[in-house]
Amino acid sequence: MNVGSSPDTAHGPNWSRRVGIGVALVVVVTLLALLGAAFLPRWWAQRIGDQVNGSITTGGFIGVFYGFVFTLLPLVVLWLVFRLLRTWRTRAVGLALVVLLAAPNLLTLGIVLGTGNGAHAGDRILDVEAPAFRGGTLAGALLAIALTVGLWYLVRSRRRAWRRADALDPSTSPKSGEP
Repeated sequence: MNVGSSPDTAHGPNWSRRVGIGVALVVVVTLLALLGAAFLPRWWAQRIGDQVNGSITTGGFIGVFYGFVFTLLPLVVLWLVFRLLRTWRTRAVGLALVVLLAAPNLLTLGIVLGTGNGAHAGDRILDVEAPAFRGGTLAGALLAIALTVGLWYLVRSRRRAWRRADALDPSTSPKSGEP
């Protein structure tokens, strides 16, 4: 055996070890998902209920805030991830950050669309302690999506206009480098 070589490169990869680690990861992720499905919807609904305290107006405003901020931030970070990051590892970390930033909206969506006992309990808590929060969250998320699409369209159309102007007369373009 060479001095600088590892056991994996000398005899090939240890497949039984890799399969064992993969099975262990699947079991851990499954257990965390089951625990999360039971615990997280109730916990999130109680946190929101504590903030709203039964007020329809407060529920609507907090819902719009959460929906807008926690949709806009993930969309901006997602754009930056695919625009700036090149390796799959850095993109995976960036996507994990996107999911983390979207967690409040994902938790609310899990309560709204969920069919388990935790989601139903969270739904009842939001009905009583945080009225109008779910509708406000939807409105805020739609506003953030509309803003993002509108800004994307403006940037794209501006770039297209600069290219057309350069094609017509490159000497008059501020991007031509002339003072």
